[in-house]
Amino acid sequence: MRPVRRLIRKPTPKNSRAAQYQSEPPAQGRLEHWVSRTLLGLPLGIFLLLQIPALAQVKDVRRVLIFNELGLWSPGVAAINKEIFAELKKAPYQIEFYSEDLNTSLFPDEASQRESRDWYFHKYRNLKPDLIIAVGPSPIKLMSDSHEIFSPHTPIVFWGSTEEFAEPPKLDSDFTGVWGVAQPDKTLDAALQLKPNTKHVVVVGGVAPYDRHLEALLAQRLQKYESKLDFTYLTNLAMPDLLERLRHLPSNTIVYHTSIMQDAAGAHFIDADQSAPMVASAANAPVFIVDDVDLGNGTVGGNVFSFALAGRVLSGMALKILNGAKPQDIPIVRGANTYMFDWNALKRWGLDESALPPGSIVLNRRLTVWETYKWYLLGGISLILVETLLILGLVGQRERLREAESELATSFDKLRESEQRFRRVANTAPVLIWMSGPDKLCNYFNQPWLEFTGRPLEDELGNGWLEHVHPDDLENCLDVYTRAFDLREPFKMQYRLRRHDGEYRWLSDVGVPRLNLDGSFAGFIGSCMDVTENRLAEQALANMGRKLIEAHEEERTWIARELHDDINQRIALLTVQVGQWAQGLPESGTEVTEQIRHFRSDLAGLGNDIQALSHRLHSSKLDYLGIAAAAKGFCKEMCERQKLEIEFSHAGIPPNLPKEIALCLFRVLQEALQNAAKHSGARFFTVELQGSSGEIELTVKDLGVGFDQQNAFNRRGLGLISMRERLQLVGGELSIKSESSHGTTISARVPLKATGQQANVAG
Repeated sequence: MRPVRRLIRKPTPKNSRAAQYQSEPPAQGRLEHWVSRTLLGLPLGIFLLLQIPALAQVKDVRRVLIFNELGLWSPGVAAINKEIFAELKKAPYQIEFYSEDLNTSLFPDEASQRESRDWYFHKYRNLKPDLIIAVGPSPIKLMSDSHEIFSPHTPIVFWGSTEEFAEPPKLDSDFTGVWGVAQPDKTLDAALQLKPNTKHVVVVGGVAPYDRHLEALLAQRLQKYESKLDFTYLTNLAMPDLLERLRHLPSNTIVYHTSIMQDAAGAHFIDADQSAPMVASAANAPVFIVDDVDLGNGTVGGNVFSFALAGRVLSGMALKILNGAKPQDIPIVRGANTYMFDWNALKRWGLDESALPPGSIVLNRRLTVWETYKWYLLGGISLILVETLLILGLVGQRERLREAESELATSFDKLRESEQRFRRVANTAPVLIWMSGPDKLCNYFNQPWLEFTGRPLEDELGNGWLEHVHPDDLENCLDVYTRAFDLREPFKMQYRLRRHDGEYRWLSDVGVPRLNLDGSFAGFIGSCMDVTENRLAEQALANMGRKLIEAHEEERTWIARELHDDINQRIALLTVQVGQWAQGLPESGTEVTEQIRHFRSDLAGLGNDIQALSHRLHSSKLDYLGIAAAAKGFCKEMCERQKLEIEFSHAGIPPNLPKEIALCLFRVLQEALQNAAKHSGARFFTVELQGSSGEIELTVKDLGVGFDQQNAFNRRGLGLISMRERLQLVGGELSIKSESSHGTTISARVPLKATGQQANVAG
């Protein structure tokens, strides 16, 4: 580390802590002192009650030991320590700081250093710090040489410069921190930008070991400029001789002040207010520097090492470690430099501020009158303009207000007239009208509604109208109403509402959202119509359709039974008789015998056809074996009769399936397969019959030519209509999916739980 320079006058006690912490007793001592004073003034019970919240807020203690190269009177050390103290106060712990200043520049001999080291070992032998911060080369060397002896495995955060060591120290995994890196080439580049006609560079330095290290580094870094510039090194002079030389420098010269910890006469300089200000005041050329603490007092600046920035980086690392991070997981940072310049020095030497590197910091800037008072001037002018505009606006506003009042009065009259007209129309309309606000509560019912319910308006407002909704319809009514409100979408529903005579009537309620003039949501408006007669007519029509289908099924059953039990038996008997008669003919009647054989074969074929017709009209398997067996048998018959291939599967069919559902599904299967065989052009079909606890589904698929679904019911005749009507009677639904050249899928789904209800409605 480059110590910040001051001429030594009075050494700081070697083992003192930081000044701001010397007057404070340790945390435990302060607590005991406070408790003793409190117990003297309060009864024990009150004391304990008052201390419960305070005890709950006690933080964990973390001990931080800081080793500084110099005391806090050194500006560089003070800047780093200030950032450390400020940042660690943010930690969620109670921090106990222990600070030691080595002052090795005052006690450089090995014996003094050894005594100091032994004293620190003795002093902190019983203290286990949670973190050690080493600021400067001597603390870093002390920790690197004695880490395992002094405080093994304690995390160490350091700040130093590699130029301060003849040999870089060996740091293990418990170390992390910031290495300061001097960058004289960047400073020289900035100086040449500010003063492009520069021909001479004078390097000023001292004879102390660190001065020599920094001088060697600068000579190495600036070697590439020697072909363009004339370099002079004034590093072996006493301070008076150096200042005299600086007063007589040639024109087009710049001065680079490195470090003067000791001059050739043996005088020591430790603080920034000594060597750098003296050099800047004596030189007749601009002086550029290495550290930010040397900035000001006549120096121009440069790419300087910032002690404050280093302190912020260092304290951030320390806070991470106290919060649980490992030093080996925090990378070591090289350099904490920034471009920093003094405005007064720039103006003194006529250096153009616009030529500074981007992002440069300029300190001590003096503002012009305009820069100092421009916001006051702009504010005053703006205030005058605003007041003028306000006066003009108030005058115009007054006129507009008069016009608005007139328009408002006219609009109010029109609105009142419009509302009266709406109420007249609503009260004379042949429908029930209601309105609600955005809170879902009804705020208007027209006169026909009130006459229908026989109740006053006050009883209907809000949610009062729900009292007359049929209990079985109330839940669905509220669900539809609430969902439409939440989505702000129109809705349509039917429910039963009790009339004034006590009879429940079916209403068809249609609601649409209302909007205010500004487009905001205002609620809903709806109208209701009595559709009881329509529902009774639909129910009567459904009953009639059910009775017609039942009569149709009974007629088919009778015809099938007559064909099977009478005509088919008679044909079979006739076939047997013809066969017996043919056996009695003589062999000479060969031609007659052959004709009789043909006649007998035709009679047998006619019997088979009549039997098949009987099965199609009414399957006895459906009555005795159930829907699965009947469906499988029908598929087999179609395969044999029409040379088709039908793949049939079934699963989950309940054994006690109601007769009307089984018959409905069987008729749908017949109609679907016959239509598919006739129109699809396919020869392979798939039939699936699947049952579950809630429903049963029949699916018929083919890969034929398909058809247009929109015209399906119009173009396919009565077959699809018959299937749909049958399914509606048992509460089922028909689904058809068909694409041209991609086949057709017909699905019939019947809910088992709705069967009983549907039967009651039909009856």
